[in-house]
Amino acid sequence: MMKFISWNIDSLNAALTGTSPRAAMSKDVLDRIAREDADIIALQETKLPDKGMNKKQAQALAEYFPGYDYAWISSREPARKGYAGTMALYKKGMEVKAVYPAIQAPEPMDSEGRLITLEFPEFFFNLVYTPNAGDGLKRLEERQVWDKKYADYLRELDQRKPVIACGDYNVAHKEIDLAHPENNHKSPGFTDEEREGFTRLLSRGFIDSFRHLHGDIPGMYSWWAQRVKTSKINNSGWRIDYFLVSDRIKSKIKRSEMMDSGPRQDHTPLLLEMDI
Repeated sequence: MMKFISWNIDSLNAALTGTSPRAAMSKDVLDRIAREDADIIALQETKLPDKGMNKKQAQALAEYFPGYDYAWISSREPARKGYAGTMALYKKGMEVKAVYPAIQAPEPMDSEGRLITLEFPEFFFNLVYTPNAGDGLKRLEERQVWDKKYADYLRELDQRKPVIACGDYNVAHKEIDLAHPENNHKSPGFTDEEREGFTRLLSRGFIDSFRHLHGDIPGMYSWWAQRVKTSKINNSGWRIDYFLVSDRIKSKIKRSEMMDSGPRQDHTPLLLEMDI
């Protein structure tokens, strides 16, 4: 049995070394993740510089996860600095090869540190931080190209060995995946184009592990707006974070759920257990 966790951390530095009330809530989430003793932990939106963590950050990370090695990639020129970025932690001693794929997405998306793939003897593990369509949907066209390129990439992996993929996909797939679909059909993350892109991704041979286990259970979300103080209290959320697996190994899924992140708004971690 293997356990996987995925979390959009919204600044690794803030979570590890920050002193604000929000940083304290992030530290509480890190504690919860550490207690799960997962085999692999996927982090999105690390916002690290292109040189990676400094000594203080690396020491703090090691205190939370002393038994792990990690692979990371950050945003680099021509992309904005301190933007996006991903990291995968995996238990020491695992036989793993890390790659940082470029999928020929519109620039500078391939330079924003959005993808890491870990190759294991029996499967691929991919983590992704999908580009947001942006305010006013200014990046929607580029996002559509990304979705196609990413689906092609996952399909190529799947032709070689089974895939477990996770991360912040920045799309609520169906109306059940957000609290107020009627008001959001023109909002980033719920446009017809983005939803169709996710449908096409699944059609390439993948399943949404949460819906596979739980069916159309309502009111289950992974993100609540930070700027709306009552969003989490009222459960006015979106499900935009996913664990996807190759259809042919769906029978191996034992758990797929959102972890409790306490009062902290924004993303909550996801947990997946598989008999693999």
